[in-house]
Amino acid sequence: MARAWRIEFEGALYHIFSRGNERRDIFFGGEDRQRFVDTLGEMAQRFDIDVCAYVLMDNHYHLLLRTARANLSRAMQWLGVTYTNRFNARHSRSGHLFQGRFKSMLVQNDAYLLHVSYYIHRNPLRAKVVERLADYRWSSYRVYAYGQKASEWLNTERILSQLVNVSDPHKAYRENIQKYAKEESRLWENLRHGFILGDKRFVNEIKRKYLPETAHREIPQQGLLIKEVDLGPILEKAARFLGCDLNEFKSAARISSKRVLDRDLLLYAVWQLGVQTNSQLGEVFGMSGSAVSKRMAIMKSKAADDESIRRRLSKIKAIVET
Repeated sequence: MARAWRIEFEGALYHIFSRGNERRDIFFGGEDRQRFVDTLGEMAQRFDIDVCAYVLMDNHYHLLLRTARANLSRAMQWLGVTYTNRFNARHSRSGHLFQGRFKSMLVQNDAYLLHVSYYIHRNPLRAKVVERLADYRWSSYRVYAYGQKASEWLNTERILSQLVNVSDPHKAYRENIQKYAKEESRLWENLRHGFILGDKRFVNEIKRKYLPETAHREIPQQGLLIKEVDLGPILEKAARFLGCDLNEFKSAARISSKRVLDRDLLLYAVWQLGVQTNSQLGEVFGMSGSAVSKRMAIMKSKAADDESIRRRLSKIKAIVET
């Protein structure tokens, strides 16, 4: 069974994401959310972790963390188990609460934190839970945007220090996030191999320090880093399965709705490999990097709602991953 590769070192920065089992809710109300926030604070203090930003949605959460010690896995395991036990006790239930292991993205440095925090805090807007972020209580947004008093374990300095030459960093944060929707896709153009947010130099540094000579067969991310993946043959094989022509996607001024779906299925499958940025994939498919980001969001939504699309996507993924 494939498992995530946890790269841990002192001072590492992470974007963490975890969803409820079978996409079910992990919070049944404000008391559960407050219990999670309290547990998060306990984790931060117990494992010497800076929580830089967070948002709690109904069936998932996002965190932005910095580990003073190389202990992300232990800390997150404690958080998941402790909250699950408290949740189960409160609601007289048993069993798993979260869907498998948490997902983590290694973030290069503080320069990326500001933009990741915008993305995290904008979750309630994207989900149409609220019309104004200020109306959403269960995130760290109001601390950043309005200077609301923060818990001791929430470290806002790392992010606010990125707002230079401004008289009021809270106002600057508020104004920047309001216009960030148009810039959001650019952030993920620097997502490499599906789990490293940074430039090529940072990826090479991670490879040099942490990549073993032989990839672990159950950790596909190591295999992606060890070998340079040539997408050409992979795309050709998948295109033959779909019965489509790659050149048509790149050169045609307009393509049919069926071909749009074929293109997006193929694009989504190779996008999930994480071996090229959105801009690089856009060159292959005759699109901009931001257009790739938009199509991926649409494809995610379709796959979540349509079983037939999920089956086709599974078959294409099997082709591109072999």
